[in-house]
Amino acid sequence: MRVVAVCVAAAVAVGGVVPVASAVDAGPEADLAYHGAAAMASGRVEVRFTPRNHGPSAVPDATVRLRWSEPLANRQVLPGGCARSGARVVLCRVGALAADGVGEEIGLRVRLRGEPSEVLLEIDTVWSAGVVDRNRENDRQRVLVLDTGDTYYF
Repeated sequence: MRVVAVCVAAAVAVGGVVPVASAVDAGPEADLAYHGAAAMASGRVEVRFTPRNHGPSAVPDATVRLRWSEPLANRQVLPGGCARSGARVVLCRVGALAADGVGEEIGLRVRLRGEPSEVLLEIDTVWSAGVVDRNRENDRQRVLVLDTGDTYYF
């Protein structure tokens, strides 16, 4: 017992902390990412992006949130798998993603209220069926889209 106490004391002196095994399993881990493009003209925004899972585990299902800095028009025609979730938010089902796999492209067109000269689009994962994503940098995108008809890539 004294040997264990000396080893723990040495580890604290050298590293400052002693790593302790977690009592709760955090579950499988994956690394989701979204890359695509957005364009806006006359208050209409077109967004297309492809989800990817860099692994190491598969994701049985996921949902992505698209949030605009400007409110959406009241009436929207959204593709299957997408639903409105507030004045500025649309949720879209990503579906299952194999480890190190690419998902189906998601594309939608929305109309903003009025015709703003720019809109900030934020994309992020809101649900991943219990799979943990420790690298949240690449599944969160922020894109400033100007009302020029130009395409902005992310």
